[in-house]
Amino acid sequence: MQTGETSFWRNLYDEFLIGGELRVRRLGFGAMHLSPEDGDVVRRAVDLGVTLIDTAYLYGWGANEELLARTLWPYREELLVTTKVGVAQPGQLDGRPEVLRTQVDAALTRLRMERLDLLQLHRVDPEVPLADQVGTLKDLRDQGKIGHIGLSEVTVEQLVQARGIVEVASVQNRYNLLDPAHEAVLAACEAAGIAFLPWRPILDLVNAPKMKTFEAEFGATRAQIGLAWLLARSPVILPIPGTSKIAHLEENVAAGAIRLTEAQRERLA
Repeated sequence: MQTGETSFWRNLYDEFLIGGELRVRRLGFGAMHLSPEDGDVVRRAVDLGVTLIDTAYLYGWGANEELLARTLWPYREELLVTTKVGVAQPGQLDGRPEVLRTQVDAALTRLRMERLDLLQLHRVDPEVPLADQVGTLKDLRDQGKIGHIGLSEVTVEQLVQARGIVEVASVQNRYNLLDPAHEAVLAACEAAGIAFLPWRPILDLVNAPKMKTFEAEFGATRAQIGLAWLLARSPVILPIPGTSKIAHLEENVAAGAIRLTEAQRERLA
């Protein structure tokens, strides 16, 4: 890390223990938008103190995972790179046990890892019993290929069912200031101490004219306001904004220093 660039990481407000043991800074980085030539962006994210990077097989059908390994391996001890499985091709979910096993093995190879410390089911395949999908990931965890298991785009009922089979360390659902549809899932995660990784945390805000009035009032960009609101919304929220531009990355990371007042949070609400 470069001296003077991480002073905004002030205290434990900025940190979370995923699964009770994976310590990360709460403001992470989503690698989805990176092209094979964007290694400098993710390298800069790590230099700025980001310790949670989210990728998936879906992002370039493995190319995104290969980019992270090519750029960041050997990984810093404090860095957590999490990936997702369960999508076979565009628009097609595939949660069959044999497919999940194959995708996990392939992710280990591409990421140059012996174990995926956090592996998330990208989507629940409605054609395969949830118990079979989660049970397969549990088996892979017991084999030592996975450390902790997460889910994505799940309901409270699915989360409860999954937790009856295996410990769930994280949930990745769409959620932001203008789209809080998964409040019930967030509440369930908060009650259980499960990390909640909102995807698309700021894109809706950047394109929302109504947010413009807050920029001058708060002295921050719409994206920064949205990220600060998420960090203040719940201690289990770990935003993972993504970008392919270093300037936008630095803007997003700087949001970690913003502490909204109660009055400001009420104004946004």
